[in-house]
Amino acid sequence: MPTRPWIGSVTPVAPPPEASPRLRNLVYAGFVTGIWAGVICLIGYGIGRLAGVPFEVKSPMSSDLTVVPWFLVLFEPIVVGLLAGLLASLLLGRRFARRLVFWTGTLLALASLLSPLLQPDEVLWSTRVWLCVLHAITWFFIVPQVARIVGDSEPGASVPRT
Repeated sequence: MPTRPWIGSVTPVAPPPEASPRLRNLVYAGFVTGIWAGVICLIGYGIGRLAGVPFEVKSPMSSDLTVVPWFLVLFEPIVVGLLAGLLASLLLGRRFARRLVFWTGTLLALASLLSPLLQPDEVLWSTRVWLCVLHAITWFFIVPQVARIVGDSEPGASVPRT
């Protein structure tokens, strides 16, 4: 047995092969990180509202500006976390799963920034920037953690215990 059995793992000590992450682990991680991201985003939303950011955006279903509701700021990261866990589970046991999940999640987060940045001119830039910060917080909590967990299922990441 090598002196450093965790050398191929993203975590300090790789799980044994029989404890390799499964769908349940990824969904749980996505849910928990989504809750944390939602709570931190809600705090950020509250700070923005106290600072005078109107959070008025043009929704696709209305021609008027509407205020982003607080519950959307809280629950959207939870949904994103659950979806990230479900989609990452499709790569369990595959080579380069950690990198694929990390970079795909990063690209999707960057694409999600288009929604606030491409708002019409009547939406204030303070709202756009603050919404981009909330998107970045969601990425920061969810993507690296889910990628780390799915990385432990890659071939050769686990070392059998003796």
